[in-house]
Amino acid sequence: MQFSRRTGWNTEESALARSHRLRVQSGQPIADLTASNPTRCGFTYPENLLQSLANPQALDYDAQPRGSLSARQAVCRYYADLGAEVRPEQVVLTTSTSEAYSFLFRLLCDPGAGILIAQPSYPLFDFLAQLDDVSLTAAPLLYDHGWQIDPEGFRRAITPQTRAIVLVHPNNPTGHFTKPWEAEELARLCREFDLSLIVDEVFLDYGLAEPGRTFASGLDGIPVFVVSGLSKIAGLPQMKAAWIVAVGPEALAALDRLEVIADTFLSMNAPVQCALPEWLSGRAQIQRQIRDRVMLNLAELDRQLHPVPEIRRLEVEGGWYAVLRIPALQPDEETVLALLERGVWVHPGYFFGMPESGWLVLSFLAPEHEFKQGVTRLVNYLRTHQAGNSTAL
Repeated sequence: MQFSRRTGWNTEESALARSHRLRVQSGQPIADLTASNPTRCGFTYPENLLQSLANPQALDYDAQPRGSLSARQAVCRYYADLGAEVRPEQVVLTTSTSEAYSFLFRLLCDPGAGILIAQPSYPLFDFLAQLDDVSLTAAPLLYDHGWQIDPEGFRRAITPQTRAIVLVHPNNPTGHFTKPWEAEELARLCREFDLSLIVDEVFLDYGLAEPGRTFASGLDGIPVFVVSGLSKIAGLPQMKAAWIVAVGPEALAALDRLEVIADTFLSMNAPVQCALPEWLSGRAQIQRQIRDRVMLNLAELDRQLHPVPEIRRLEVEGGWYAVLRIPALQPDEETVLALLERGVWVHPGYFFGMPESGWLVLSFLAPEHEFKQGVTRLVNYLRTHQAGNSTAL
């Protein structure tokens, strides 16, 4: 059998994955500081949550490429709560933000065209771009008393093949919200080079100090495509409901083309579309629990790191991840394996495009007792390891 080059991945189990699997199979405890699935983190969901799937209207197959009107109207109400006016005809429903990205890459890019993405960011983008025959170029987020884009770094990364810039707002895993000045710098680049802006707002509702500002109101003179969905907004990743909102110049032409793409697959199912308005309107309950958990675990992390100058928690403004700067004494993969042996599971920073030494990424979603235990083990290991290496040096 001959396979396509686009799927020529190394599918062998990595050393990290194998070590984690073996520890799980052995029954040894693990404090999971990588948790990203709210449904497995001890949050309370309404007992009648699934009743919405039994709506009799779902028995009628009404193939609407952009999604049912009632579901798209619910998305518009969500943006109205954020202060943005969005009309149903601007919305295209998808089963996930991954599918939304794939639709947009196909809309904007011929094979070989390029997408620019701020990094650190999701490792998922590499796979999405490869599957859609799109090249991916990283543009830097810099850290200097907080994360920020590097406008000149973005400019240098643009080529004649570049078609769009992708932002995650707030960024995952850095928690960086795109500031107005940064948005204007990116808009200037988009106008100059005739680019679109794709903005992923799945973590928008999880600002630590204040809510984030949506890009669904648009930016002057450039096409903007906002993607989001229930996975984070309502803590329901298993329900597979997301969307694209198109605003700005030529939005109508873009939406017409997106409709054909969506009509080709018709991937949205009727029960979820019928339930989406109720799930979206009830998002406050789960969001409140997640925010409380994030704030408690963030405070616990800072409490334990306070007397440990060797480990620095970088500034975070939103989302539910934190980046730790640690001494770059060994590859982070070795650090993660050593921590796993001590019963704590974290991400190495290189998963997100950071250097291979000196960076760890933690999630705040774990239950408080598990998070506290995991951070204690992490801090104890790093303090001991740092001291041991300092003596050796």
